[in-house]
Formats: sequence, structure tokens, C-alpha cells
Amino acid sequence: MFADRAKIIIRSGKGGDGHVSFRRELYVPNGGPDGGDGGRGGDVIFEVDEGLNTLYDYRHRRKFKAQDGEEGGKRRCHGKSGSDIVLKVPQGTVIREAGSGKVIADMSGENRRQVILKGGRGGAGNQHFATATMQVPKYAQPGQPAQELEVLLELKVIADVGLVGFPNVGKSTLLSRVTNAQPKIANYHFTTLNPNLGVVDLEGGGFVIADIPGLIEGASQGVGLGHEFLRHIERTRVIIHLVDAASTEGRDPVEDVYTINKELKAYQEDIAARPQVIAANKIDAIQAEAEEDPVEHLKKEFEPAGIQVFPISAVTGKGLKELLYHVQELLAATDQKPIVFEQEYFPEEMLIDETLPYTVEKSAQEPGVFLVEGPRIEKMLGYTNLDSEKGFVFFQNFLKDTGILKDLEAAGIQEGDTVKMYGLAFEYFR
Repeated sequence: MFADRAKIIIRSGKGGDGHVSFRRELYVPNGGPDGGDGGRGGDVIFEVDEGLNTLYDYRHRRKFKAQDGEEGGKRRCHGKSGSDIVLKVPQGTVIREAGSGKVIADMSGENRRQVILKGGRGGAGNQHFATATMQVPKYAQPGQPAQELEVLLELKVIADVGLVGFPNVGKSTLLSRVTNAQPKIANYHFTTLNPNLGVVDLEGGGFVIADIPGLIEGASQGVGLGHEFLRHIERTRVIIHLVDAASTEGRDPVEDVYTINKELKAYQEDIAARPQVIAANKIDAIQAEAEEDPVEHLKKEFEPAGIQVFPISAVTGKGLKELLYHVQELLAATDQKPIVFEQEYFPEEMLIDETLPYTVEKSAQEPGVFLVEGPRIEKMLGYTNLDSEKGFVFFQNFLKDTGILKDLEAAGIQEGDTVKMYGLAFEYFR
């Protein structure tokens, strides 16, 4: 079975707790605190696997968890960090937050590997809490809790061209004729149940074409498997409408084009606005005694609107060369940048507790240095991957949205001054 959707629960590892212990050695009756720090919890990472083409592995297992960090030990021993969990998905998988439907990550284009949930930071052992007035601290910091999130995985195939049409108009036959794909071909009145991909090789450059499973009226409202099919056309740049010009099943090819465009527009308006071409298939089966040539009827209806009509026979191969070179021209005239869905949901946001305090102050010891500290800052940094571009964007938005940048300006920060946050230092620019 082809699986292109799955809903799963992912959980990062909890940070290990810091340890409370004291040095106990012969001739050292009053040894100081020596509790070690806890290990960091494991991350949840998604990674593209070129060998996969379905989400089948996630249909029968619902929960995926990274390893927790170990507790710190005696004698300043650090706890072992938890192992990450790496979830392999096919290229083109979009990861959404299940409740809101917002995009967390699109595993396509250059995005081959992304940390979705960071593991909790390990807690500090009691060795860090000794002071002149508290030389025997019996307190250690607990590790940061794990993050848990329900996500929806959706596979949206990556193809330059989407081949659409009603069931049994010859899409599978056409795809097998013009590409290296080997779809199942039969006189099915229902439809192919999974999108087939094939590569068209032409002089001057080829392209990837996807046979989108047959659409029916009402598909945009979810009738039949409408939504399951329509999501696969979202990345395509050009659309080929394949119609049965011979009306072998009694349908009007002109009405078929209008019906399909109506469904595309109802699902997502910009898809229907993409460049289109009509392939009038089964010309070898057109009856000679027909009152009007159906191909001419299609041309009169759609070519004034800028949609070219090409008479073809997927069985004999007639007219295919002209059709494919026209599609190549349409692709050359469109934006070459692949369609990638931008991140809309940042899992770190659910961890920001706006009731937690923070402080912004000018350093008394270091000129031109400003210190930002407090539980809200520490918690945010513990879960944010600043090594990634998206994580750093979230960090910048956090500084702005929480009012930290305003507080720094109120404290007198100037361009070129340094901001320090728990070991992180960066230069301030307006």
C-alpha cells in the first residue's frame, strides 16, 4: 500500500539531573561538593533517505523517543548524554504540527537533515553552588524536561510537471511511453492509487513528470481520495491535462478540463493559475463520422485563453514529441526555484513561559558589555539550535518579541557593544 500521510508523536530526551555528593577521602574529613553535571537529552532529527518513497514505516508505530541524559555522578563525573533519534523520511516530506497544521520543516531542496526537537540540557551538580557562605550545598539543578509534540507527516512528490485527468484517460500509458517509469496499466474505472514519477529525457534538458492519480468531481472537498491526490500537485510548475478526445466512455473532453480546473482552483487557487497544456489523447480511436472534430473543438475553446492543445496517441506515440518540447518551453519560462514550504511553527515557542523573569543590565566590570540572564533566557537557550539558520532566526525573533531588544536600548546599548547570555556572546547592531 502506498502511504503518503502519517501522524506520530515525537519526544526528545530529558536532561539528566545534577548530582549531590561530597568528597570523602581519608585525611580529608571536610571535603567540598563534588556532584557532577547531568548529561544532555537526545535530539529528535529528521533526515532524507533517498531509498524511501513512502511513509509506510510510520503507519504502524506511533511514538518515537530520543534517549534521556544520565544523572551526574560522584567525583565531578558528568552523566552520559542521551542518544539522538534519527527518523528517515522520503524527499518531499512536509512535517506539520498536528493541531495547527503549521509547517515545522520541509524535507526537500537543500534541507536534508533537521533537528526538530532539542533534548533538555543537563542539570548542574552541587559543585557549582558552593559559595563563601554556603560551603556544603545540598542542592543540584534538575535536568531540563523533554519536549513532546504530535506531528503530521505528509509526502508531497517532487516533480516539474503534473499529469492530471479523469480515471482511464491514459495517464499511465502516456507516462510509460515518454519516461522510464513502469506504472501498472489496465482499464481501471477507479484510479491508480499512488503517484508515479518518471524522467523525460529531451535534447536541451529533461524534466520529472508525475502521474497524479485520477481526479473526480468534488475532489477538492475530499470526495473519494481527493485531498490524498491533490497534495501531490502542489510542487509542480506545469500541468498537463490529459483528456479522452475520442470520448470512449461518453464524457465530454471540454467539460473534463473545466471540471479539473475547478477542482484545482477550489483546492489551491495558485495551482490552477500555473502554465497548462492540453493533451487530447486517443486520437487513433476518434470516429470518422463525428459531427465535429473533437480536437478542433478543444482548440476553439482553450487556445484563445493561451492553453495549447496537442492531439496525441499514447498508444502509438503520435504527437508526443511536439507535446513534450512545448512542455519543456513552458518550464524554461517559469521560475526554476523549487517550491519549498517555509517554516511556520517553531517547537521552541511552546517552551517559552512568559511568566519566568529575566534581567538586562550593563556589566560593571566590562565596558561595552551587557548581560541578559534569568530562567526565561536559560530555558530558551537550552532548547534552541543556534547552529542552524532557522534556529538563529527563532532566537532573533525571541529577542524582539519578548522585549529584550527594547530593554537593551533602554539600558543604553550602542552599536558594536557586546551582549552576553550564559556563555553566548554576540555583537549588537541596529
